[in-house]
Amino acid sequence: MAAATPALERTAPSTVSRRRPFWTGTPEIYFAKAIDNSRLVKVEDPRRHREMKQFGIALCCLFLLTMTYALQHFKAIEYGYKIEALKSQRDGLVELNHAMQLEEASLRDPARIDVMARQLGLQSPQAGQVIRMDSELPTSSGPVMASLVSVVALR
Repeated sequence: MAAATPALERTAPSTVSRRRPFWTGTPEIYFAKAIDNSRLVKVEDPRRHREMKQFGIALCCLFLLTMTYALQHFKAIEYGYKIEALKSQRDGLVELNHAMQLEEASLRDPARIDVMARQLGLQSPQAGQVIRMDSELPTSSGPVMASLVSVVALR
């Protein structure tokens, strides 16, 4: 009996805290009652039907207006992005054009061309050897390096 007493003492405090109160109130009792609605007939109300139709049309109009506004808003944002992309592309092309003009100017520099020609062992042209492309043909009867002949292809 002495061995059983310590076991009771160990479990006693925990059972006291879990103990339910004796009075829980009145018990609630539910009874199922079968209801037969098969003989009921719903009567159509024409005024209610017309109101629901008007409400549906108004709701559709509101939806269409909202979607139109949203479409315009998103298109405006999309066009803004396209405009910015085209502006940056234009700026890049303007910068590239400027770089090309500078390169063309440096390549057309006569002093640079003369230095490069002398490094390659070329000599200055003799009189009559130079024909400017932007001027008319020479009228002198001196020697001609090349001549223009029209070619006709026959089949």
